[in-house]
Amino acid sequence: MNQPLASTVWIFLTTTLLVLALIPFDPQLSQWAQHLPDEIVDFNRVITDIGSAAWMIYASALLLLLAFIARRAARHETLRHKARSARNLSAYFLLTVGTASTLVHGLKFLIGRARPELFADYGAYSLTPFTSDRLFESFPSGHSMAAGAFFGAFAMLMPQLRPVFLVLALVIGVSRVVVGAHYPSDVAAGLLLGLWVAVMVAFLFARQGWLFRLDAGGWPAPKKGSSQQKDK
Repeated sequence: MNQPLASTVWIFLTTTLLVLALIPFDPQLSQWAQHLPDEIVDFNRVITDIGSAAWMIYASALLLLLAFIARRAARHETLRHKARSARNLSAYFLLTVGTASTLVHGLKFLIGRARPELFADYGAYSLTPFTSDRLFESFPSGHSMAAGAFFGAFAMLMPQLRPVFLVLALVIGVSRVVVGAHYPSDVAAGLLLGLWVAVMVAFLFARQGWLFRLDAGGWPAPKKGSSQQKDK
């Protein structure tokens, strides 16, 4: 089995098992989280929108544009190389978060799970697909998927700090449950699918020689030092 397919199988298997494990406890965990002390709920309201895909996409697009302009304007080869590296880096984040955002909105539309705020009327397991109504777009969590993609991209670029980035993604995901926007299974699916997108885009970039290389095991690893000179 090739490595992209292997990682896809493992991530989707993990996602499926985790979602199935959480679904029976979604109502209880959601209600418990929303009734935490006010200080905890207020803190989660403050941080939760860090998981918004909009600012990630706009920032990455702006950096990509600036890097493209800098590369065109630079006359010294060293400056051109730095601008090229910045272009590839911003393109990686833009493609990762943009792809995750597109995927999550399609899944929301197809699945149509009622959000926790409709729990009293619809329960935790009501599915009303094809509504295009945000109240029926709980699964998977968009903020969690954006956080999984964004911090997953950082984790791919800086393997030595992976635990830190994965914890940051989890914190954003948990905040979506605490503020009553999603059930735990929505968050689990969003985080893991976002991570999957980050890994798949890293494979794509590695095969083009951008930012990553394929290591001895066939997995994408960040390029170091002089190997960056091969970036196109």
